Amino acid sequence: MGTRTRQAVRRPARRAAWMGRAMLAPAVLAVGVIAIYPLVFSIAASVSDSSLGQQFTEWVGGANYAALFADGVTLPSLVRSVVFALASAILALVGGSVVALCLDVSVRSGRVLRVLLLLPLMTPPVMAAVVWRLMLAPTGGLFNNVIQTISPGSEPFLFLGSSPAAMISVIVVDAWQWAPFCALLVFASLQTLPSEVYEAAQVDGAGAFQVFRRITLPLLLPSLLTTLLLKVVLAFKVFDLVFVMTGGGPGFDTTVSSYDIYRSAFQSFDIGMAAAQTIVFLVLVTIVIVPLNAVRNRAQKGAS
Repeated sequence: MGTRTRQAVRRPARRAAWMGRAMLAPAVLAVGVIAIYPLVFSIAASVSDSSLGQQFTEWVGGANYAALFADGVTLPSLVRSVVFALASAILALVGGSVVALCLDVSVRSGRVLRVLLLLPLMTPPVMAAVVWRLMLAPTGGLFNNVIQTISPGSEPFLFLGSSPAAMISVIVVDAWQWAPFCALLVFASLQTLPSEVYEAAQVDGAGAFQVFRRITLPLLLPSLLTTLLLKVVLAFKVFDLVFVMTGGGPGFDTTVSSYDIYRSAFQSFDIGMAAAQTIVFLVLVTIVIVPLNAVRNRAQKGAS
């Protein structure tokens, strides 16, 4: 009798376990199709001689990796990707944080400005790149017209045709587009800060700078690091701005890894090389993201 009772109790538990596995199966399948299969395919392609029309014609081992480290383009593009991602993320975070602090001071106007802030973020990157390319043009561009007005007869400045101005221009445009994203995240975090701490600081006679340095910034640090981490990930994926604004030029001065991979895959039709570049780029992104995530986790633990 006891055995039958135990079996009767176990049956619903087994059904629940199988039901849980069945409900989890679509998610596991989706992860396998979306993430795992492309990664396995890229690793396999990176050690093969593959073209756009015919994959896996010959296994070449590490030849693609040896070629990309010797071509003089891939390694500099990896460095540019890191510089671009960090510079754009920091600039967008600083600009967004300043805007968020201003909105926090005047919440009433913030309700209107929050909608206006979304306009750069809602603009398609290709359209933003076209508009900024026109404004930065050496002839007829807004900025060169201003320079000509201030200094008549001066030579047009090549914002997108000289180094390092081209990379700086692309970084500024990317930061301009994503600063509203950072501003909204920081503003949302500011709204969750405890008001009791600020009231106590006001009673103690603390100044605005002291309040920001000793209260706002430490409490806001985990959110700032989280926003920075998200923006760095997004900046590593930049392609459209580079494609439209500079085409990777002048020379290779704005050729970041994503654009270099595109050139290998869809201009040279070398899928094996593109896959090897993708794997190396993935390793680089991991090397950059893991320490940032560790710092963010430590800041969250310290705040709690």
